Amino acid sequence: MISFESDYIEGAHPQILKRLAETNMEALSGYGADEYTSSAKNKIAAACACPEAQIAFITGGTQTNQLVIDTMLHPYEGVVSVQTGHVSVHEAGAIEYTGHKVLPLPAHNGKMDADELEQFIKDFYADGNHEHMVFPGIVYISHPTEYGTLYTKAELTKLSEVCRKYGIPLFMDGARLGYALESLHTDVTLKDIASLCDVFYIGGTKVGALCGEAVVFTKKNMPNHFENLTKKHGALVAKGRLLGIQFDTLFTDDLYFKISRNAIERAEELKAIFIERNYQFFIDSPTNQQFVILENTKMQELQKNVKFSFWEKYDDSHTVVRFATSWATTKEKIEELKKFL
Repeated sequence: MISFESDYIEGAHPQILKRLAETNMEALSGYGADEYTSSAKNKIAAACACPEAQIAFITGGTQTNQLVIDTMLHPYEGVVSVQTGHVSVHEAGAIEYTGHKVLPLPAHNGKMDADELEQFIKDFYADGNHEHMVFPGIVYISHPTEYGTLYTKAELTKLSEVCRKYGIPLFMDGARLGYALESLHTDVTLKDIASLCDVFYIGGTKVGALCGEAVVFTKKNMPNHFENLTKKHGALVAKGRLLGIQFDTLFTDDLYFKISRNAIERAEELKAIFIERNYQFFIDSPTNQQFVILENTKMQELQKNVKFSFWEKYDDSHTVVRFATSWATTKEKIEELKKFL
């Protein structure tokens, strides 16, 4: 059985495990007050060309999304997201659990349209009853999106301009950010993201780490007493070294980018195999997630040897499924898939 089920099914990159083992017996201060965490923050700030960045490490994506959104919003505000956004669909109501509403906009191949965002904000303030409504307080996007698609620099710039015009922070979910940055079809760099977003995070869980996300506040806008609030959300790790050492390793000698590139190269090979066999794609994804339409009986046959994810029903006889490559996917795995197909 081979698996393309997701990009976090393997453990961690060997270099991370090696560094964790090498530093295991060092007595280090807790809650991220250790030299490795400090080093990781400096390396990330440098990679972002954002020396003023304020950086925090959180264990996972849902914790990060909930924490950032809740701490940056006033009690009367909600978060604007496309209907297919992760916070809107696949986080079990974690945002609503904090008392904040998700305010949905239409999705275009998973992306938010800046003109629709501006119209939404204008319509809100034009409504004479808006004091009785949930205010748009932060804008959430993900890069890549839930459908593996990417924002162009022009699209991201336009979203940023709308947010700044109305004084609303732009928050980018970067759970798979490495795969966006290394895509063959992107013109957006990490420096661009740091410049255009008010807060974003660099995903580790899905890009080579055992766990962890690096949250980057780019405008000296980290909420006051963020460590206190992180603990209140149950997201503060006593052994902060666990996250600091991992990100210090990922941002040494460009490891984060090198291993992300592997996922893209393997995804391109995987895509070519399906194209050669005349399979239909649900969407043209330039990243590590590939969405294929399978006839149901063929899907059931393939499931005997290959793991992949259900995405959505296509029609009565076909299903959209997702194949995901990762930092750990090998050429041999791609060849095995070719054989089973």
